[in-house]
Amino acid sequence: MNSPTQSPSFLVFPILIGLLLVISSCGDLEKKLDDKLKLVNDKALKLDSLVNKELDKVNSLDSLINKEMKKVETIDSLVNKSTKRIDSLVNKTIDRVNLNN
Repeated sequence: MNSPTQSPSFLVFPILIGLLLVISSCGDLEKKLDDKLKLVNDKALKLDSLVNKELDKVNSLDSLINKEMKKVETIDSLVNKSTKRIDSLVNKTIDRVNLNN
């Protein structure tokens, strides 16, 4: 007569229990992994949004700087024209004074 430890049905039950535990553990690990991935994705999206807001600020500042540079160039051009006129007037006056001497 076969002893219970040698019966094939006696070995199948512990193997099935073990497989169920492994499958259950895998399901838990998969859920934990999905939760972690979602958390990382949410943080990445928030960081991306923050970076985009800061880039918008930089672009606005860059645009403002460009506008101000155009104003400075215009003023510089006006100053140069005025300086040339003044130099011309001064030179004419000096020439007249020199001619009268």
